[in-house]
Amino acid sequence: MDEGHAISDVVARLRACANWREVIVVDDGSSDGTANAACAAGAHVLRHPYTKGNGAAVKTGIRHATGEFVLIVDADGQHAPEETARIIARLGDYDLVIGARAPSTQATPGRRAGNALLNRLASYLTGIHIPDLTSGFRGARRECLREFLHLLPNGFSTPTTTTLAFIRAGYSVTFEPIHARRRAGHSKIQFTRDGARFLAILFKVVTLFSPLRIFGPISLCSLAAGIVYGGWNVIFVGRIPNGAVVLILFAVIVFLVGLVSEQVSALRFAGPPRD
Repeated sequence: MDEGHAISDVVARLRACANWREVIVVDDGSSDGTANAACAAGAHVLRHPYTKGNGAAVKTGIRHATGEFVLIVDADGQHAPEETARIIARLGDYDLVIGARAPSTQATPGRRAGNALLNRLASYLTGIHIPDLTSGFRGARRECLREFLHLLPNGFSTPTTTTLAFIRAGYSVTFEPIHARRRAGHSKIQFTRDGARFLAILFKVVTLFSPLRIFGPISLCSLAAGIVYGGWNVIFVGRIPNGAVVLILFAVIVFLVGLVSEQVSALRFAGPPRD
């Protein structure tokens, strides 16, 4: 929303780069003339009657797209439209191609630190090196994207969810290095203000995609501590302390919770029934 200062230039440069099937701009309840500027630049504009969120706008665009592949570009001018050629050149061989930004080009130090933490966590959970989990500049097979619309939030964690969902579902995912420019206008996200949202994304990543990758090590650590503590007391004191029993029971409970969470996660990725 409210990207009227940049949207006209973004659309014009996109149209100059390739003969696109369609250029769709979703106006998420803006109040600054974004829709008119995009329409004048030659885009097909879809309007939300009120602000729903970045993710809701992306979902609207996906639902109305008609091509085999969908290219998602932020409207704030961060992504150079001229780099779209490198993204779309890899589509077909890959189901999802993500424009990976260099850390030095990503906003403030706080945002860079937060993104780095998310990247490390996602890489651990998936077993795949993920250099940029939150980049909004990406191209994907539309049919695959539509499978996960029911998982996508209306807020700002849509790139996170789509990346991990594609990997979890076994689709081919790759990262193409890009240079992110300083955005026009002001960011809608502030790291200090959105700290709670950042933590929520972390918990969502853990519980939705690979719960046992987190619950498993915690359970093993607690079990090992309980056995060592109990064994030491049996040898030197002659009895098993209550603390050791609690640690072992905690390990069992955490493992069972992780196991149930893993099954729930698998069911969520079954998706809605197809026609």
